[in-house]
Amino acid sequence: MNNLKSKIVRLSVAEVQNQKSAHGLFVGLVTLDLIYLADSAPKNNQKIVATDYTVAAGGPATNAAVTFNYLGNQATVLGVVGSHPMTQLIGADLANYKVAIADLEPTTDLAPPVSSIIVTQATGERAVVSINAVKTQASSASIPPDILQNVDIVLIDGHQIAVSYSIAQMAKAKNIPIVIDGGSWKPGFEQILPFVDYAICSANFYPPNCQTGEDVFAYLGGFDIPYIAITHGQKPIEYLSCAKTGIVDVPQIQAVDTLGAGDIFHGAFCNYILRESFTDALALAANIAADSCKFFGTRRWMDLN
Repeated sequence: MNNLKSKIVRLSVAEVQNQKSAHGLFVGLVTLDLIYLADSAPKNNQKIVATDYTVAAGGPATNAAVTFNYLGNQATVLGVVGSHPMTQLIGADLANYKVAIADLEPTTDLAPPVSSIIVTQATGERAVVSINAVKTQASSASIPPDILQNVDIVLIDGHQIAVSYSIAQMAKAKNIPIVIDGGSWKPGFEQILPFVDYAICSANFYPPNCQTGEDVFAYLGGFDIPYIAITHGQKPIEYLSCAKTGIVDVPQIQAVDTLGAGDIFHGAFCNYILRESFTDALALAANIAADSCKFFGTRRWMDLN
């Protein structure tokens, strides 16, 4: 990577919300997140007492959708929710933030995936236990008709591969931009990559036979993805934009909670990329994600701002 740096662009939430509303479809994981704030994660056979807790709908696509909606747009989550009693908590949270749900399995009575998260109070670091979407994989036959009607952008988090593959094909045919949240490699991602316009990955995203960031850029570039970025937490974002490489600086903050920061980054990126350049969209999304880390949980940054 060379040392070309993008300027950090700053827009207020009010400025964003005054811009034209867009409609985004967010495909992937829907969980129920139980989030605790504590001095540390427990050791074996240890019981700890949390100093705070919160409950929210979770999953990369879901948190991204909430962020996208908060920034003045309309978001729909396409995932498995079902009819188990615990899903009422998911539905209430998303309704509170005006995010629509397109349920791939509305009649299933299986419990939704539950994530238990402990945030360390002194550092903002988190420990997560979750089964993700392992037991809630849906068929592409479950995709609602006209799901892409009036959609301006699609985000795929890789947790519903069969559904995501079909959505990617349909979106590409309609020239709807496709963003992937590459939090970690998931088998089947390689089917979706040929349709992707923006691959926004974490430093933990390692496709097969990739060991370094350079390997990841080369691998994704092999699918002719025009815009690729790798985030590194508080370190600068590396990017590849139409064969040009560079870095984008990110705000330096004292983090209270880093949970969901990557998801929030992706939701903000989907908002900004519809009207900004690639590097400016990365910088603006980094501002939103950094702001979210100043608050406990995945929602209070919106409620208290």
